Amino acid sequence: MFTKTETIRFRHTDFAGIVFYPRFLEMWNDLVEDWFAEALERPFSAIHKSNGVPTVDLKVRFLAAARIGAVLQKHLWVVKLGKSSVTLGFRFEHVAGPIVLEGEATLVNVLLNKGEGGLVSQPFSEEMQIKIKRYQPQEEL
Repeated sequence: MFTKTETIRFRHTDFAGIVFYPRFLEMWNDLVEDWFAEALERPFSAIHKSNGVPTVDLKVRFLAAARIGAVLQKHLWVVKLGKSSVTLGFRFEHVAGPIVLEGEATLVNVLLNKGEGGLVSQPFSEEMQIKIKRYQPQEEL
């Protein structure tokens, strides 16, 4: 499991002082970007020279509020790895409290065809598949 900590800042909140839900999606995207850079050693700055990993499916369940000053643990793991796609599970929870949100998202590795403006799925390299699999929980026997 890949984990990062996030402190809720004023910029994340609405007038009620709780996180405005689109900010959670930005935090999730930051988590994915950090996972690629830190765990997979493939930062977006390198990926986006020739490839992309757009999100093609996203499911989120919001379970509790998060207020300014709260500290959240953001967790990410691999649910399923395909040839050119990866489904990620994720959960944000208060450091000493309830789960704030949880969900799943599917990303697809694509080749950027800038000349024609199209995207074509491309299998992950064998090296990348090995790195991604490290974040797939082992099934209990």
